[in-house]
Amino acid sequence: MTELPRLPTSGGCRETPILKQRGQREVFCGLTGIIWLHRKMQDAFFLVIGSRTCAHLLQSAAGVMIFAEPRFGTAILEETDLAGLADAQDELDKVVDELLTRRPDIKQLFLVGSCPSEVIKLDLAKAAERMTQRHAPSVRVLNFSGSGIETTFTQGEDACLASMVPVLPETDDRQLLLVGALPDVVEEQAIGLLEAMGIGPIKVLPAPRADADLGVGKNTVYALTQPFLGDTHDALTRRGARHLPAPFPFGEEGTTQWLAAIASEFGVAPDLFEQVTAAPRARARKAIAQAAEALNGKSIFFFPDSQLEIPLARFLTRECGMEAIEVGAPFIHKGLVGPDLDLLATGPTISEGQDVDLQLDRAKAAKPDLTVCGLGLANPLEAEGLATKWAIELVFTPVHFYEQAGDLAGLFSRPIRRAALLKLEAAE
Repeated sequence: MTELPRLPTSGGCRETPILKQRGQREVFCGLTGIIWLHRKMQDAFFLVIGSRTCAHLLQSAAGVMIFAEPRFGTAILEETDLAGLADAQDELDKVVDELLTRRPDIKQLFLVGSCPSEVIKLDLAKAAERMTQRHAPSVRVLNFSGSGIETTFTQGEDACLASMVPVLPETDDRQLLLVGALPDVVEEQAIGLLEAMGIGPIKVLPAPRADADLGVGKNTVYALTQPFLGDTHDALTRRGARHLPAPFPFGEEGTTQWLAAIASEFGVAPDLFEQVTAAPRARARKAIAQAAEALNGKSIFFFPDSQLEIPLARFLTRECGMEAIEVGAPFIHKGLVGPDLDLLATGPTISEGQDVDLQLDRAKAAKPDLTVCGLGLANPLEAEGLATKWAIELVFTPVHFYEQAGDLAGLFSRPIRRAALLKLEAAE
């Protein structure tokens, strides 16, 4: 290998006009991010300031049994709070005092805003500052919004990580920071590949514990593992850290380009890069080829939901032979997904935001072989005879990097195979 893999310098969809629509939307609640974040941060607790609906959402979505001791909970806003008849700040102080007395293992406490707390303008930033002074240094209290009023569900993680960046210690160390919550086994694979190239030290945000040796400064370079971390990207940049733009590590090509961007920054020799990546790249290509047999030549339509849409469209069109009709995303941050747009061949409509009725009309007219959408649209579209894939499943399933590339392709091939079987049964 004479040089590291390079990105194209022209072509793609980066300059394709974006269809921007603002109307009725169909999105999931940002509190959902707590379900995977509370598993990553072992000494953190997420206290949602919300309604009983918020509590039921988290309990049912996380599948936590009633006698379990999870690292999240809900401070219920009662009628007196919503009507302004009680001092919600005093009530919140009492709840937090009781929580920290009962759970001395908590070292990071996140006050999480919801739709109800935002409607009554409850100042959680003020509350977090007051509680930090009260409980420091044993507990660090931060706040972020998980409300779904103006956001989509993956932005809960973005808001959480962005809230952590300003309080990270300053460091002048030259280091790589991997940003984004991944399943432990996937994170270990990524770090293992990078360390095999001699890259280090490697830090991770979010760290598993508050006392982790994690700082940020002008000598920090960071690579995002998730395409929905726009606010976190901006917060790290304000701290002086430098972003390494790259396609996101979905599939063999995306993973290789992501690793190559980091390898180039740290001066890894092409031969060493080839030595470390050759075997897992070959496994990924083989696994993708097997799963992609049902995908080749099929069309796909993305409703805006998870913000994974653009990197996934790049993967499915380039590595699985699919044709993208429309790629919709809630928000398009070209500083993050620009490299994926560079690789996505021109042709599909690129849309940002949503007027769900108009987009449903376009999907029904196009009759794609597969539609990626939120839970609320899946059943109606299935009733129209369209095969669907739940967007949220792509966030909860390990899909990053080489060893998961075949599983990622399989998530899309299964509903297409199922639709084909149903058609055969109907014809018999």
